[in-house]
Amino acid sequence: MSSLLHIDNITKRFHGFVALDGVDLEVQPGERLGLIGPNGSGKSTLVNCICGTLQNDSGNVQFDGKPMNGLAAHQRTHRGIARSFQLPRPFHSMTLADNLRIPLLYTVRAREGMLHAHSDLGARCHELLDMVGLAAKAKQMPRDLTQVEMRKLELARAVAAEPKLLIADEAMAGLSHSEIDDILALLLRLNERGITIILIEHIMSAVMSFSQRLAVLVSGRKVADGKPEEVVRDPEVVRAYLGQ
Repeated sequence: MSSLLHIDNITKRFHGFVALDGVDLEVQPGERLGLIGPNGSGKSTLVNCICGTLQNDSGNVQFDGKPMNGLAAHQRTHRGIARSFQLPRPFHSMTLADNLRIPLLYTVRAREGMLHAHSDLGARCHELLDMVGLAAKAKQMPRDLTQVEMRKLELARAVAAEPKLLIADEAMAGLSHSEIDDILALLLRLNERGITIILIEHIMSAVMSFSQRLAVLVSGRKVADGKPEEVVRDPEVVRAYLGQ
């Protein structure tokens, strides 16, 4: 099976500081990958290089068999890469439904060169809100949401781009145990619908429950990659991350 995401020897520097040092990574279609590492390990830099927010200095990013180097973030979104942010970024002056209409319109224009009929667009907004349990709040504003509901809206906005790959960046930070379970269940449902997911998270119980495979970054290098139960026993992982 050809990998969906293929990262080959990526390096990224910031004024002499090496944030990523020859990182290799492959993600298979439909896979659930956990990406972990201590703060400052390079996780966010790697994600930004995948999504196009940053351009890597050397190495290559391939997605769905096509080179991504040099493409801007919106071009990579067109090709099927989406992300959610640890700090949700809704349009605060718009209702929840309108928050989804924006990425839906953007996706349709980019991929089809035309707009869906208004009724189709409304139905899709309702479907996405229902998927994350927010259909009853479609006409409310983001300020009316709880923290976990804001995270669900953030995930719905990412899914509105119809991604093949979703990168969920600390979607559970600061949530209660029951709220973490809600987000995990949502991510699993998205994966069952065919979306490949990279989960970046510090809550190890959630990472272990969700991930089929774990990759670990430390000081810009990938130090482990494999089955979660084996990776967490790796001495370098224990020393650099789990033992902190």
